[in-house]
Amino acid sequence: RGSGQGGSTGMRGFSTMAKVKNKQPAPVQITAEQILREAKERTEEDPKPPKQKITDPDELADYRMRKRKEFEDGIRRNRNAMPLWVKYAMWEETQLEFDRSRSVWERALEIDHRNVTIWLKYAEMEMRHRNVNRARNIWDRAVAILPRVDQFWYKYAYMEEVLGNVAGARQVFDRWMQWAPEDNAWTSFIKMELRYNEVAQARGVFERFVQTIPKITTWLKFAKFEIKNGTPDRAREVFERSIRELGDFAHDPALLLSFAKFEERVKETDRARAIYKFALDNIPKSNATELYAAFVAFEKQHGDREGIEEVIVSKRRFQYEDEVKERPYNYDAWFDYIRLEESAGDAAKVREVYERAIAHKPPSQEKRAWRRYVYLWIYYAVFEELSMKDVDRSRQVLKEALKIVPHKHFSFAKLWVMAAHLEVRCKDLAAARKVFGRAIGEGPKEKVFKAYIELELQLGNIDRVRTVYEKMLERYPANCKGWAAFAELEQSLGELDRARAIFELGIAQPLLDMPEMLWKNFIDFEITEGEQARARDLYERLLQRTSHVKVWVSCASFESSIGEVDKARAVYKKGELSLQDAEGKEERVLLLEAWLAMEEALEPAVGDPETVRAKMPKQIKKKRPILADDGTTAGWEEYFDYIFPNDGKPQALKILEMAQKWKKQKVDE
Repeated sequence: RGSGQGGSTGMRGFSTMAKVKNKQPAPVQITAEQILREAKERTEEDPKPPKQKITDPDELADYRMRKRKEFEDGIRRNRNAMPLWVKYAMWEETQLEFDRSRSVWERALEIDHRNVTIWLKYAEMEMRHRNVNRARNIWDRAVAILPRVDQFWYKYAYMEEVLGNVAGARQVFDRWMQWAPEDNAWTSFIKMELRYNEVAQARGVFERFVQTIPKITTWLKFAKFEIKNGTPDRAREVFERSIRELGDFAHDPALLLSFAKFEERVKETDRARAIYKFALDNIPKSNATELYAAFVAFEKQHGDREGIEEVIVSKRRFQYEDEVKERPYNYDAWFDYIRLEESAGDAAKVREVYERAIAHKPPSQEKRAWRRYVYLWIYYAVFEELSMKDVDRSRQVLKEALKIVPHKHFSFAKLWVMAAHLEVRCKDLAAARKVFGRAIGEGPKEKVFKAYIELELQLGNIDRVRTVYEKMLERYPANCKGWAAFAELEQSLGELDRARAIFELGIAQPLLDMPEMLWKNFIDFEITEGEQARARDLYERLLQRTSHVKVWVSCASFESSIGEVDKARAVYKKGELSLQDAEGKEERVLLLEAWLAMEEALEPAVGDPETVRAKMPKQIKKKRPILADDGTTAGWEEYFDYIFPNDGKPQALKILEMAQKWKKQKVDE
């Protein structure tokens, strides 16, 4: 219990000490940076031992013995500590004990003969004290043991050159070059020769250089050397040798651009232009941007109008090459590329681009993917026929196109028609008919039938025309235009019974794409031939199939046009009764308006427009809800409705009429 009371007392004391009465900031603020700076400034330096001055030989000997003992003890503890060996040898050098220093260096080399620092410090010591032969001996040993350390060779050659022994420096470089070092070593050798105006010696070094390291940069340095120190012929020979010896590796923009600029500087514009063209033809387009820009600048400065245009064509050619390489199935890019080559007028290049383009056949079997591709073949055939006047090649192109199209899935009528028309232009009708026959058998398209019919009509072969029409209608029985055209042909030939029979066969088909057009042509045919009874019969047959308002109006107009007004009124009345049961009130209004127009056009003694006006409806405005997709009401819209006199009037309309009468009565009173 006592210990518990003590703990309580301690806690109370701690809480009392933690209270802070004044929490306001101090008037002078101290930053952490200031505290660290003051701590550093107030730090006292360690006392240095006093300098000792040795005045007695015995004292010097004692000092040397003590230092050597320290070095030897350190080496004995860690004989691989090379920095300690270096300090030991350099201390002996300061004491002018060169034999002892050499002994230390040699002992260090016995431990680690591949340590570059030891060799460098050892040789530099001998060089500082002008022990030339000893330094040469050390450098010879170093380069023999470590021939791949460039620093040894550099310092060895530099020492010989400083001593004025140029032949010795050249000998050092010759020994070094046998090891095929990097470019900087060869460059240093060449610069040394040039410092003493030994151009022939430098040229010989360059010859060894390009044979040892046959790179583009090496040849460029050689060419630059000849440009500066030789003659244009020598420089040109270097460029030509580089292209000949490097082979395909010489197709580099930097080398060829330097060659072209050299020829431009020596006023050989034709040579420069040939080099530019060679480079642009052999270097990938993606790497020739700078080369092309230089060619454009060259042509603007030295070329004529044709040369500048050729450069522009080359630029666009590069762009199209990149585009078709990136997206080979972009046929629009191929079309633009082909038009460019056609404008340039090089037939070989045009054919090459066409062949490359048609080689990229669409991967899918969908017709929409083939539509643009087929036009490549079409334009290719047109180019061969019109531009090159090569009909045989054009025929071969169309044959290959027809082979490559999958006719089991889809076909292209324009290809068949072009192939047939080509044979017609060659006056080979048998071949043209054969092409059309293949087209009908493999890809029976409506356009193929029409083109075949047109050809036979121009030739006057009516029997063949009839046969083709029959084949077409067997293949497309719902084609109303085909039935009508066949019947019109027979009509033009005076074969009315044939034409009538064709119309009858056409309207008897269970499914037609435009039946109203075929019926109208049939009726017009009978009217044209003066067969009014047949035309009336056709109208009656048509009205049995449909109750469309246009048919009623057309039938009534026909009766009116031949003077049968009573029959026309009967048709209108019958049509009104037929449309009265239908839901569409607008059609009924159209019928009454046509009827009224007919009555008004008649003479007053014959026409009866009042009777028709009495049948005309009243137009009223109504509202109806607009239903959304989910069935809810999205709003209201106004529309016009028609109230016919004969129909029962709604209650709201009766109340409205009574209100209008009451209002009129009040106004009269």
